[in-house]
Amino acid sequence: MELFEMFLLSLIPLAIWCVLLAGRAGFWRVRKPGPAPAPAQWPEVVAIIPARNEADVIGGAVTSVLGQDYPAPLRLVVVDDHSTDGTAEIARGAAAALGKADSLAVVAARELPPGWSGKVWAQSEGLEAAGQLAPDAAWVWLTDADIQHGSGVLAQQVARAEYERRDLVSLMVRLRCASWWERMIVPAFVFFFAKLYPFARVNDPRSGVAAAAGGCMLARRTALARIGGFAAIRGELIDDCSLAACIKQGGSIRLDLADDSISMRPYDDWRSLWDMIARSAYTQLRYSPLLLAGAVAGMVLTYLAPPLLALAGGLRLWPAWAAWLAMALAYMPMLREYRQPLWLAPLLPLTALFYLGATVDSARRYWLRKGGQWKGRAQAPQRG
Repeated sequence: MELFEMFLLSLIPLAIWCVLLAGRAGFWRVRKPGPAPAPAQWPEVVAIIPARNEADVIGGAVTSVLGQDYPAPLRLVVVDDHSTDGTAEIARGAAAALGKADSLAVVAARELPPGWSGKVWAQSEGLEAAGQLAPDAAWVWLTDADIQHGSGVLAQQVARAEYERRDLVSLMVRLRCASWWERMIVPAFVFFFAKLYPFARVNDPRSGVAAAAGGCMLARRTALARIGGFAAIRGELIDDCSLAACIKQGGSIRLDLADDSISMRPYDDWRSLWDMIARSAYTQLRYSPLLLAGAVAGMVLTYLAPPLLALAGGLRLWPAWAAWLAMALAYMPMLREYRQPLWLAPLLPLTALFYLGATVDSARRYWLRKGGQWKGRAQAPQRG
């Protein structure tokens, strides 16, 4: 390829980054709302935690939920989804240690029906049990077994939901970022998510963009009833965003980054992070080879072409250098949010290559009829 052709090619990623920075609702900025005023009357809340073989983390999750500084009744349903490691007993022990055994119900999930994804079925079982444990609860707090919340998280979420009249408020919890692989991959995961679902558009009732983060979702009970409960998303692998889309069709939703809700699940090696991405990437593309080809082309032009062209052509290919710089500058706020060194910003193309490989592998698994696996259970539909 001659220099002039390379120069023309380098203009494409520069144009892409100009559009992303100027026309994607400021997805790259880290914005967090201030405290919401307390409601005149605090509503009752019931929390639901689906748990499948979570003995190593469930105790901390139960303690963080039942230990909330919340001025109204709060009850918790833990759905034991056929665990074999003593998850249920540990959950009960954690509640008893707080002196709140009466606020916890541990229910055993029935067998997974055809057409349901495992987590959604467990949440549905939890919602049914919540009807008996807390029939007057106005809000349902959906969280995961590996999440630990600060004591004021629920109160602030309820206050915001009531003040802004939202039907769903969600927090993108802080993912663990301790190992070398987590530092390389995790901030980029949140960055890519925000690019796909700009939080400002999610929070805008006039926009059709809908998303949520399953680790911390507070849903109005009447909104869940309006959409027909979890049956509305029974087969969805990306259940949190699917729930947000259903609720936003008739109500208002909000998504923010969390300060004090933290995932305790470790990803200490590249394989666990690769599997996390590959489990649902092709689902996000609706199992479409055409969308996969478009995603590959988009990732190559947006993230890989700038450094490849810049290093191959030197300063004569200044648009490639400018695109690479724009990419790095856009990534820096998320690195600061995760307290990571800013020298990782120019390495974002390497992380993008990792994501690209995992995305292609996600399609490969689907076409080999392996689907998505989580805790020994297929999560994605198999190719017919």
